[in-house]
Amino acid sequence: MLEATSTNRYVRTSAQKAGLVLDLIRGKDAADALSILRFTKKSVARDIEKTLRSAIANAVLVADRNQKRRLDEESLVVSGCYANQGPSFKRVRPAPMGRAYRVIKRTAHITVRVAEKE
Repeated sequence: MLEATSTNRYVRTSAQKAGLVLDLIRGKDAADALSILRFTKKSVARDIEKTLRSAIANAVLVADRNQKRRLDEESLVVSGCYANQGPSFKRVRPAPMGRAYRVIKRTAHITVRVAEKE
């Protein structure tokens, strides 16, 4: 059973927001997942689509190089996808009366795993 993974690190969104979109494609065919991501209005969907396309390309490359066979996009399924929390940028924002508010800009590490259908 062939399996390939792709990780997109330091994406400027929170892991929770990315997880909402990843729940939409988990367990779906790769072609269906790409079409779902294309029409999802969340901005993180573009980054997830990029990661999914990379995982598909990795699977095709592994099948071609190691197993000496052709692999189509239609024969792949999203076997797993998740978003882990990355480092947070801490910034300072001016506030009234000389105070300062802390702003936390979060990042996420998005991982997509594709496998061959059985």
